[in-house]
Amino acid sequence: MPFEISRRTLLQGAGAGALGLALASTVPLAARAQTTSQRAVFHMTPPTAWLCDPQRPIVSGGQYQLYYLHSDVNNGAGGWDHATTDGVSFTHHGTVMPLTDGVPVWSGCLVVDTANTAGFGAGTVIALATRPTDGIRKYQEQYLYYSHDGGFSFTMLPDPVLVNTDGRTAQTPAEIDNAEWCRDPKVHWDAARGEWVMALGRARYAGFYTSPNLRQWTWRSNFDYPNPQLGGIECPDLFEMTANDGSRHWVLGASMDAYGVGLPMTYAYWTGTWNGTHFVADDLTPQWLDWGWDWYGAVTWPSIEAPDTKRLAIGWMNNWKYAARDVPTDVTDGYNGQNSIVRELRLQRQSGGWYSLLSAPIAALAGRATSTIILPDCTVNGSAVLPWNGRAYELELDISWTDAANVGVSVGRSSDGSRHTNIGKYGSDLYVDRGPSERSGYTLSPYTRAAAPIDSAARSVHLRIFVDRQSVEVFVNAGHTVLSQQVHFLEGDTGISLYTDGGAAQFTGITIREFADPV
Repeated sequence: MPFEISRRTLLQGAGAGALGLALASTVPLAARAQTTSQRAVFHMTPPTAWLCDPQRPIVSGGQYQLYYLHSDVNNGAGGWDHATTDGVSFTHHGTVMPLTDGVPVWSGCLVVDTANTAGFGAGTVIALATRPTDGIRKYQEQYLYYSHDGGFSFTMLPDPVLVNTDGRTAQTPAEIDNAEWCRDPKVHWDAARGEWVMALGRARYAGFYTSPNLRQWTWRSNFDYPNPQLGGIECPDLFEMTANDGSRHWVLGASMDAYGVGLPMTYAYWTGTWNGTHFVADDLTPQWLDWGWDWYGAVTWPSIEAPDTKRLAIGWMNNWKYAARDVPTDVTDGYNGQNSIVRELRLQRQSGGWYSLLSAPIAALAGRATSTIILPDCTVNGSAVLPWNGRAYELELDISWTDAANVGVSVGRSSDGSRHTNIGKYGSDLYVDRGPSERSGYTLSPYTRAAAPIDSAARSVHLRIFVDRQSVEVFVNAGHTVLSQQVHFLEGDTGISLYTDGGAAQFTGITIREFADPV
């Protein structure tokens, strides 16, 4: 029976496309030595090879323990690797859940079993993760791992704790298609009812289960959404937060592919209530935590300092439309993939009465900046190049205008202006267009321009733009809108310019915070 099965192979079975694969480790060392490093400066990257979904961190030993899918082959079979982090810097500790007999470990979650409900001892770190039993796609099942050393090593129970009954009985193509999507358990302790709750991703719904001990699970309900074109649910996320007005709300989030209906392929979420068996959404139309192409498989977790009102979040900066391909860092640095910067999430009541998650870059990231440059305010009618160059920085500024139809900023500008990524406002779009930064051999077309909705009557915008060697993340106004994109900048793509079409605009508060490689 074949065991060369990857998460992407499974998704191909569900109808998604893929590109060719290649071994990152086959790039000659001499070739790497002759090429300037393209490794991200202030983003999490793997030491080597392929990085995929992050896993929700736990707190152990006073720091966040973060895990991520990792394999030696681009989009290949792999397991979980481990890193500790303060939300800004990352220390890698290697593989903790390896490939076993060729069967990979896919996404899941971790909890600290403080009350010893599972019987492995009080304070044991428990992980639940999806594995395709015997390498069979329709046998995606949930396995339990336990750790007695704070999450630095794990032991797997040999049998699944949640069997995919659909997969065991599936016969027709429709039944098999449904069974081949049963993954990514996310678990929390329901203190009000004294039990564990699991959210599980399915092809067209989220399933909810409860357990007294993390070993035996009982199905309770499904959350169905009316538009199947929103795609299947991956990496579901169910949590409770206190909003800015003091009210408490439940949030159900998930990574979803809504490209077919003109919506993002990132993290959708609903606010609502959880009654112990059912999640009831306030509105069945989801909101989106990111409008770029590259913020998938995201996870959120409560912050140490304010667990009720502030959650942290991190996402995989990639997209299954094109993830399974070589990228420039395969050649220059022997790795493929990065995670986003960590965000701070807060729940805020909007003027219309609904609640939304607002995103901000984690505050501690400002402490990583090695220099700050403040440039004079300016009025631009056409274009202007700023007198500064760099490859890893935050650019913060305000733009205001009266008549201009299109206003924005170009980052990653080459010296002749032919290469750049545009971030701007046009009509009812706040967009990031990486098309002019395309590289031969590493094309992202047609997935180049991403846009988020903005009031067409708006005549001002506040932007915080984070540029690293292979990515751009844009936080708009108060953080209701974020766009995250990988961008394959060349070494000489270091300039910044301002532009307008159809009139003048004022660019004020122009502040650049530069990041240098860690020593």
